[in-house]
Amino acid sequence: MASSSSTPTTERRGIPGAQFVEDVQSYLSQSGLDVNSALAFLQERLQQYKLVEMKLLAQQRDLQAKIPDIEKCLDVVATLQAKKGTGEELFADFEVSEGIYSRARIEDSDSVCLWLGANVMLEYSCEEASLLLQKNLENATASLEVLVADLQFLRDQVTITQVTIARVYNWDVHQRRIRHAAAASTAIDS
Repeated sequence: MASSSSTPTTERRGIPGAQFVEDVQSYLSQSGLDVNSALAFLQERLQQYKLVEMKLLAQQRDLQAKIPDIEKCLDVVATLQAKKGTGEELFADFEVSEGIYSRARIEDSDSVCLWLGANVMLEYSCEEASLLLQKNLENATASLEVLVADLQFLRDQVTITQVTIARVYNWDVHQRRIRHAAAASTAIDS
């Protein structure tokens, strides 16, 4: 008879791994659970996975919105550096408030102000700003890659858990049919 699981459970960045159950009978005896308790445990684990998935998807959306903003800032800094010293005027439209824009004439400048968030803005030289933005872009891209891998791992765990729930449920139905058939044959024999 096969063992209760084909692969050991693992963990990835705090996400517990799901156990694939090959033999439901030995799984139930090893865990010391009855069918209903096992199904409740698996359903609870599935809900936990869904909650973590929602959080990771929100983080993914935030990063996917942040990366283009960083790239735009890098482009602006590169444009300012390219126009510096040429004497050519640079005009830019910027958003004053939602839906309200203004036009600005940008003169040669050796520095730019970067909005860091939490009501903090700092002035950097163009070179420092470019380096900082490039580092932020690399970090955001690396974080997004890790997040995508976490989501894939999580989806695998959800699938394994759903399959395990189905296997336990089907095993229970099969056992009930066997008991029912045995009870019916005993009733016919007597």
